[in-house]
This record gives sequence, C-alpha cells and structure tokens, in this order.
Amino acid sequence: MKIFTFDTTLRDGTQAESVSFSVDDKLLIAAKLDELGLDYIEGGWPGSNPKDKEFFERAKSLKLKHSKLTAFGATRLAKNSVEEDPSVAHLIAAGTSTVSIFGKSWDFHVARALGITEQENLQLISSTVSYLKAHGREVIYDAEHFFDGYNANLSFALRTLEAAQAAGADVLCLCDTNGGTLPPRLLEIVEQVRARFDGVLGIHCHNDSEVAVANTLLAVEAGVTHIQGCINGYGERCGNANLCSILPNLELKLGHTTIGPDSLKNLTQLARFVSELANLPLRRDQAFVGASAFAHKGGIHVSAVMKDAATYEHIRPEAVGNRQRVLLSDLSGRGNIAFKLNQLGLKDHLTDAARHELLQRIKHMEHQGYDFETAEGTFELLVRETAHPEFHAFDVVSYQVSTKLQTHTGKQSTSGRTITTASVTLRVGEDVHSSTASGDGPVHALDICLRQCLASIYPAITGVRLTDYKVRVLGKGGTESKVRVLVEWTDHRRSWATVGVSTNVIDASWRALVDALRLELMRLRESGERLGGNNRDFSWAV
Repeated sequence: MKIFTFDTTLRDGTQAESVSFSVDDKLLIAAKLDELGLDYIEGGWPGSNPKDKEFFERAKSLKLKHSKLTAFGATRLAKNSVEEDPSVAHLIAAGTSTVSIFGKSWDFHVARALGITEQENLQLISSTVSYLKAHGREVIYDAEHFFDGYNANLSFALRTLEAAQAAGADVLCLCDTNGGTLPPRLLEIVEQVRARFDGVLGIHCHNDSEVAVANTLLAVEAGVTHIQGCINGYGERCGNANLCSILPNLELKLGHTTIGPDSLKNLTQLARFVSELANLPLRRDQAFVGASAFAHKGGIHVSAVMKDAATYEHIRPEAVGNRQRVLLSDLSGRGNIAFKLNQLGLKDHLTDAARHELLQRIKHMEHQGYDFETAEGTFELLVRETAHPEFHAFDVVSYQVSTKLQTHTGKQSTSGRTITTASVTLRVGEDVHSSTASGDGPVHALDICLRQCLASIYPAITGVRLTDYKVRVLGKGGTESKVRVLVEWTDHRRSWATVGVSTNVIDASWRALVDALRLELMRLRESGERLGGNNRDFSWAV
C-alpha cells in the first residue's frame, strides 16, 4: 500500500530545544528531502516570524522534483473574518500548492485557550478550510490534541473532523500533540475513526511516552495512509515521530511503499546531513541510521555475524545506507580481530600467535582507558607494527610546549592574547631533526612542528589533515583524572581516527598526533609509494 510521507523537520523539528536552522539551512534541507522522495515538506509558518516568511519567498526558486512544499498555519482567529485574518493571508501569500492548518479538537482547549463556544470553533475550522480550498489549495487539516479530545469528549472531537471534511479538507490528520497516548488506545481510536470517515487519514505523533514510532506504525495498520514526522525525531520536548525509523519499518518490515528501496539507501546520509546542519551529533544508538545500529562488540556475537550477518542484524545495513561495524574492546574475542583484519585487508599479516598477542595488548590498553571503537586508526597501527616490527618511520626524542600571555595596555584598558610555542625533536634513522613553531594552542603548535620535522624526509605526509579533535575526561572527572583524546584525520582518500590517553591532555594529544602520522607512513610504505624526498614545502603548516 502507498503511504504518503509528510516531513515537518523544518517546522515542528525546529521547535526542539537545541535546533535552529538558518534560511539557507532550510533551503538545503528541503532540497535533500526532495531528493529522498518525500511527498510533502512542511517549510514553516509564514505568518509567525520573518525567517519563515523569507524561506517561502526564496523557496519559490527551488526546483523540487517530487515533494510538495507546504505552508503551515492555524484556523482564523474568532475575532476575524477569514478574508481579513492575517495568518490565513500569509498562507495564501506563501504561494504553496498545499497548506496544513491546525484546529482545536479538545473541548478543554476551546474553552480555556480560545475562550469560545464549541459551535464557534467548528465555524473557525469550516470557514478556514473552505476559504483555502476556494483559493485552489490542497488542505491538510491537523486535528490538534485529537486523542486527548477524543477521550474527553468523543462527540465534539468527531464533529471537528466532520467540519473539516465537509469544508473540503483533503487529509484529516489525527495529532497526538501531547505525546501521551499509548499504542493500544491509539489503535482503538484510529480504528473507530477509520470506520466512520472515508478519504485520507493522517497521523502526527509526539514522542513524550517514547512510542511515537510505534503509534505511527499501528495507525498505518489501522488504515492511515498519510504519516507525519521529522528526520532524527527532532521536535519540541521529547521530539516527533522519527521518520528515519518509520520509513524503513514500513518499507522493509510491513511491505508498504513510501520512498522506495532505492531512495531508502540514502537515508543514513540524509540523517547525518540534517544533524550536521542542526549542529547536533547524530545519536550513535539511533535505530537504522546511527553508527552503532549495526555495530558488534561481544566476541560470541562477532563470531556468529562472520558466519551469517542475519544472526544479529534484523536487516541488511546497506538497505538504509549504513554499514556493519565490529568493535574492539575488552569484550573482544578472536572473531573481532579476524573480522577487523579481513575488513582492513590485513588478514594475512599476522600469525595466530601474533593475533593472540594483539588481542591481549588491546584488552590491556582498554583497561588503561583506550577506546578502539571509534579509533580504528590506532588499531590498524597496532596491527601494522605487530606485522612489521622492523620498520620505524621515526622515534620521538623530545617535545616541549610553552604558553604565555602577552598583554597590551592602552589608554582605556588592558588586553592580551596567548602565544603557544612548541619544540619537537625526532630521530629518523641516524639523523636528528628539530623544529620550533607557534600555533593556535598547544595541539596546533605540536602538529606544525611534527610535520616540519618529517616533511623533508617524507614529503607525502603533507597530505594528511586533522579534521576533528575531541577530549573526554575519564574516571571521576577531577583535574587529576586521565583524559582520552580522539583525533580524526583525512588524506583526501580516506578518514581515520587515532586515540591517546594520559593524565596530561597535551601528552594524550601528542600520542594521538604521532600515531596518526606513523600509520600513514606505514600505509604509504606498504602501498609502494615513495616516502623519501628533498623538497621542503611548509605552506600547508601556515
């Protein structure tokens, strides 16, 4: 069965506490949602703020191939005629072919929030829908607080739907606005509404009881063919129903058609794209699209997955654009090591005895605070060092960092800036190389020095770039605690991460820096690329 998909990330999703999209962000996201193949994109409320008004003006230039851009608003105010209501006027001015309006379904809200009679509320719904239909709009009517209203006053809640449908609404969308309805009750209510109303029924669930996805899926099973939600479950309070879970469940588990299997393969990429623009980390444990969704850690699990992935994976990760991962930790077994070696193309590098030794070393380092789950670069380095103990690209003789405050006193005030200088000495074969440099903080200064020492001997190392840097305090969190530093890198062909652990954050950072460059040099050596050279070019270090 075809299920129509309605995305409200750009409207309801922006009501999440930490989410704020610029107009440019919203335009980029709208284009990506269209590429995914969603049927409706709710862009915002054009009458509520300048940002949404600007979005709809600029969105007129979007060349959407599949999605219908939708403006959101409310039924007219009781004091206004529909022709003179500013909010309704903004909906018309937005120029979208589809509009979504909400009206009150709960008698409690009608009396307390609006302060009008039930009959007056029905007139608000009817006149607004009729007016929008007369202007050629497809109208999606959102029955706000429908499930609470149904429980409180069944007759009135149903009459609000009747008013909207009689006025020409194309979709009647039942909203669990407070997110408090549990699946058995929601299913019962949807079945009763479906039996009473023909046409397209929709569902809009919030996640305050952690059942928004389950409620949406049950509503579809009860006859709903229009679903609303947000990418990554963003939304006010506890969020909206998560489309990143709903879409694959409908397509892969229940046999319905939403965006199609080919588009579904782009779901993980889209989830990450939206989270980046929201400036929020994508939850690693998010179903289907999270980095941990198909990650295996326990040795027994890994052994089974290597024989058949279906033993511990409910779908193929590739179906949603994700990938299988095997983690290395103190819970690892031989299967974890074997899987990672095969994945890295290094399965023939280590003997059984060497693999056992490597596993014990990993467990010992995990006990010290190392984390190999995300630092796969450090694991690869351990493997290559175990396989080729004879190769030492360089050895660290010493390093030093100093930071001082340089002040300037003017007529009105005193200002200052910190200056960080680092010195590094390395031994490459029989030669010793030293460098001193200033940088934007100790890690940057050390990075510059390290590269300057190596560039004349290994010019290929200049292509390696640091892309991210994270610090986590281990233990109880006092200033004497260990810290774990994770540094992410790229050489423009691939990305990897290395990790360092110490009671000194600079020392931990240094270890991660050194390991990243050692790994790249070992890769280059093994690939046959030339490591040596006399061309000295420090432009990359500026």
